[in-house]
Order: sequence, then structure tokens, then C-alpha cells
Amino acid sequence: MKHKPALFALLRLHAELGGKIKENKLQAKKLAADMVHVEAVLKMLEPGYNVQAISARRRRVPNRYIRRGEGFRRALGILREAERPLTSREIAQRLLASCGNENPTLKELCVMIGSVRHSLANHDGKLVMRHGEGMPVRWTLTP
Repeated sequence: MKHKPALFALLRLHAELGGKIKENKLQAKKLAADMVHVEAVLKMLEPGYNVQAISARRRRVPNRYIRRGEGFRRALGILREAERPLTSREIAQRLLASCGNENPTLKELCVMIGSVRHSLANHDGKLVMRHGEGMPVRWTLTP
């Protein structure tokens, strides 16, 4: 067989992935059992408490280019320097370039676009405003 090394590597990779899946299933079972114990203690302390109303806590993954709360301030700076209304993508590209990342990966760009879009939408009508109609939304500073 001329593909024997590749076949061997793929078989080994498949076995490793299967082992990881098995390990994660065991960990998931242990965590589910721990959750049942916590729910039982909650029921002992407060018999009528609805444990279904407890939502799972999501972990916030920090952005490696900007700290929390810094993105909007930097987006405002970019809008101040802009000669025309900018889209969230253009703002994100300029923001990443100012951080020294001239050629971001698609994932880095998408994360930054989402961050910029949400922060601008949260301040829509206050410090920034949508310019014109349609998509993509273009942003300017409020007069």
C-alpha cells in the first residue's frame, strides 16, 4: 500500500478522538449528577423553588485586542476621524489595524464586527446614529 503512513495516522487520530469523546461523556455524566445533587439541596431548602428557571451561565471569552468597554471608545475615535459614514466591518478593520493586526483571520474579523455592531447598536441615538436606510448599516456620530 502506498498510503500506509497516512492510513496509520488517520487510524490513530480516529482512536484519539474516540477516546476524547468517551472521556467527555463520562465528565458530562458526572456534572449532570452533581447538578442533580445541587437541585436536591435547593428543594430541601426551598421546596417550591423552580430549578427549571435557572439558566446556564455562559463564559465570556475575552477579546485579545481590546479590553472590555474599550471597543466603543475606540470605535468613536475611528468615526471622529472618518470622512464618511462607516459600516461595522470598516470600523472593525480599522480598529484591528490600529491594534497592529493588518491581516486578521476571518474569525478575528467576525468577532470584532459583532463586538462593534452590538456596542454601536447599544448607543444608537445617543452618541452614534444610523446613517441612511438599508444594509449594511452605516454609522456616524450624532450631530
